[in-house]
Amino acid sequence: MTASIVGWAHTPFGKFDAETVESLVVRVANEALTDAGISAGDVDEIVLGHFNAGFSQQDFTASLVLQADPQFRFKPATRVENACATGSAAVHQGIRAIQTGAKFVLVVGVEQMTKTPGPEIGRNLLRASYLPEDGDTPGGFAGVFGKIAQAYFQKYGDQSDALALIAAKNHKNGVANPYAQMRKDFGFEFCRAESDKNPFVAGPLKRTDCSLVSDGAAALVLTDSETAKTMGKAVNFRATAHAQDFLPMSKRDILQFEGCTVAWQRALEQAGAKLSDLSFVETHDCFTVAELIEYEAMGLTPRGQGARAIKEGWTLKDGKLPINPSGGLKAKGHPIGATGVSMHVMSAMQLTGQAPEGMQLKNPELAGIFNMGGAAVANYVSLLEPAK
Repeated sequence: MTASIVGWAHTPFGKFDAETVESLVVRVANEALTDAGISAGDVDEIVLGHFNAGFSQQDFTASLVLQADPQFRFKPATRVENACATGSAAVHQGIRAIQTGAKFVLVVGVEQMTKTPGPEIGRNLLRASYLPEDGDTPGGFAGVFGKIAQAYFQKYGDQSDALALIAAKNHKNGVANPYAQMRKDFGFEFCRAESDKNPFVAGPLKRTDCSLVSDGAAALVLTDSETAKTMGKAVNFRATAHAQDFLPMSKRDILQFEGCTVAWQRALEQAGAKLSDLSFVETHDCFTVAELIEYEAMGLTPRGQGARAIKEGWTLKDGKLPINPSGGLKAKGHPIGATGVSMHVMSAMQLTGQAPEGMQLKNPELAGIFNMGGAAVANYVSLLEPAK
């Protein structure tokens, strides 16, 4: 049975001192139900994606969704977590509930990170790596990806131009996204040059190479494709895939992102599609080097040649495969548990022609989403298309 998205909601991402995890969850839960045209009483199951890892004192958060409406009381509600891919883990869990007989499932993704002091943020995020090997990495998770970037540069040459082009592309795209935390077109020169405002953070990665610490939430209403035909709008899942890899980087070639490759191959095979059939992709650019390696892992270029895709304009909004037309994590922000759900909302908006002006692509027919947890450990791909 095919699952479909029939409603959604998305807060802006940013720094929100007046919000809490609870207030963010309640807001998007109610807005998504309204958008789908259903009531809380119609929902059969709730899935919450919330990473936490120390960001919020309130743990055990699945029941916070029930605060949105008394009709949610006694419905099954579960929190799922898979590092930075927590949002997609929640979406895929929701799809399984539909496949086993639920009629409507509410999926919510949330994180509040900005109330946590800087050094603690680094320690919290580092918990998504293998601590026996990476626990002492300076710079936290940025340090982990700094090491990956350094190894990539050693093997394939200095890619600073490519990384700056990716950062500039995503920041430019983010200008048209009203949900994005940073809506500023920095341009290639600013992203390329080290400066007081753009210092090196870890290895060859500068501030413009790193995604933002964010608060925010997003939600989806899922149903089966038959029910979806009776709804106001619908986006169908054509394929989903999840490939989990080893946590220690020492057990794999970290420059390969092999789990990403496997997830893409499985999803495309399941959909009976080729990469060239995709209209656009929302991919996990937690750091610009991640997007660069993902070009190769998804099969857009051969290994070591990811720079070609950005230098030749393939991944620009008007290129042959636009990547991150929303601005990606780079401009949009990366509230961990919300990110994967946000990617699905942004893609559903595009496919229904409801993306904000300036962000909307021309007649997209098939969307690809890649959401990653850790350094290519949890790898989720979804392929979405408008319901016919």
